[in-house]
Amino acid sequence: METVTPEPAKGSTRLGLGRWLWQTYLTRHWKLLIVAFVLLALEGGMLGVLSASLRPMFDEVFIAGRSEAIWAVGLVIFGVFLIRGIASVGQKLALARISQRTSAQMQGDLTRHLMGLDHGFHKTHAPGYLLQRIQGDVVAVQTVWTQIITGLGRDLVALVALFGVALSIDWRWTVVALIGAPILVAPALFAQRYVRARATVSREIAGQMSTRLDEIFHGITPVKLNTLESYQAGRFDKLLKQAVKANIETAGGKALIPALIDLMTGLGFLGVLVFGGREIIAGEKTVGEFMAFFTAMALAFEPLRRLGQISGIWPQAAASIERMRSLFDLRPKLVSPADPKPMARGVPDVRFESVSLAYDDTPVLRETQFHAEAGKTTALVGASGAGKSTVFSLITRLIDPQSGAVTLGGVDVRDMDLGNLRHHISVVSQDALLFDETIRENITLGAEVSDAALQRALEDAFVTDFLPGLPLGLDTPAGPRGSALSGGQRQRVAIARALLRDTPILLLDEATSALDAKSEAVVQKALDRLAEGRTTLVIAHRLATVRDADKIVVMDRGQVVEEGTHTTLLAQDGVYASLHALQFQS
Repeated sequence: METVTPEPAKGSTRLGLGRWLWQTYLTRHWKLLIVAFVLLALEGGMLGVLSASLRPMFDEVFIAGRSEAIWAVGLVIFGVFLIRGIASVGQKLALARISQRTSAQMQGDLTRHLMGLDHGFHKTHAPGYLLQRIQGDVVAVQTVWTQIITGLGRDLVALVALFGVALSIDWRWTVVALIGAPILVAPALFAQRYVRARATVSREIAGQMSTRLDEIFHGITPVKLNTLESYQAGRFDKLLKQAVKANIETAGGKALIPALIDLMTGLGFLGVLVFGGREIIAGEKTVGEFMAFFTAMALAFEPLRRLGQISGIWPQAAASIERMRSLFDLRPKLVSPADPKPMARGVPDVRFESVSLAYDDTPVLRETQFHAEAGKTTALVGASGAGKSTVFSLITRLIDPQSGAVTLGGVDVRDMDLGNLRHHISVVSQDALLFDETIRENITLGAEVSDAALQRALEDAFVTDFLPGLPLGLDTPAGPRGSALSGGQRQRVAIARALLRDTPILLLDEATSALDAKSEAVVQKALDRLAEGRTTLVIAHRLATVRDADKIVVMDRGQVVEEGTHTTLLAQDGVYASLHALQFQS
């Protein structure tokens, strides 16, 4: 089968990833973002007002002893904290709203996009991997961009305001306070690259863990029956150890930048104290000026520290964004043509015209050719690996042939609208897929149907035989993957679903092979009703279930080797007769 491999995201630099996130999602909420930025700027700017107010508090009130200035300074400081409190609540609510909506949009878009990718992609990417992309990566990005917006809107404004106060008092003191800044550059760049590399590893391991858990819990029955609990737990423990190691290394890299800022802060305060202390002693500067400057710088280093943390966690988010972006960059190859042809009215026939297909280098179908007549039942039989299931995948266009053509009513399936094609086909397989919803929802699949039509489908599929025994009747939950129902009950629900779809083409893939004799008899009756008036193709290993088919197509190693009715094929004493003798030799 032709598989799809995710390509690197285009323009996947940090700037490109940030721009993609901004343009694709955040700009949808630009009005609320403006409100959040204004509130964040107010919250951050108040720190500058607070530090500036300390200058008159010390010089005018404490040193000069002007009691009339107490109320003025006090009210200013009270106003600072009042405005900060109101702005803090408002910006958090605005960002929470944007964050939740954006996260939901990202998850919804990614889910829809992944469902639209080719069948080959889903054959090579485990469900756990995709779950981790939709849930784990989106949550990681959501957390980080909120911190980035907070940093830009609050902490950056706070830094500008606080450094403005510091510069207004003495530019030389400001330079001395920042003397350790050059020390940050090289280690910070190293830390960012290190965090991004380790975060990529961490997200990969998280995907493997999700895949492992998906396999364990979906296969819990064989795990228990084969006493594989210790084996599976050991495999998961190995991944856990790798995850712990990668996460600790990532945390270490993220912690390095704030630690470097602390070092810079210590050096800066030491320099200001030595340099500025002498000027105060000499009377060149006032105590109020020093306290305002000292407070401004002290308050500045906390937002600076938070911005340093953002520079450490951005590479971790970039790893998640790259992984999502690489999925969004993928495009399905099996798409509808620009000018699709309609299917002929009525019940169509199905033709395979010299169809060849190989999975990688392994040929599966070789010049396969047969005709399933309109309104009749055609059975496909043969040993495992003969290519029978591939025939169904080609009819439904989950894959395309490398040569030849598959036609429905004379129209090549590649020339039809993909949705319209599948709208004309119903499939009932051995593993009837039911969702963890009610039986009613599993049958209607969200479609609006009349009570009379639903009742007819329930009766024709013999669902009415077991409904009275269910606690809530049609509203009984089917359970995860239909686990609340027996195999025969699941099949009958799937048949009722197909009856409601009322499509002209019906594909039955080993629909009764996993059932006991009693359930098989009931389900076979339902299938016979379902097949009436439809072009039906049946895959079956048990030849007894297809002996009444209008035509039996015998396949061997990807080729059609015999065709005919049950009686004529037995008389030919060929492959079909051999298969029949093997099954009924007793």
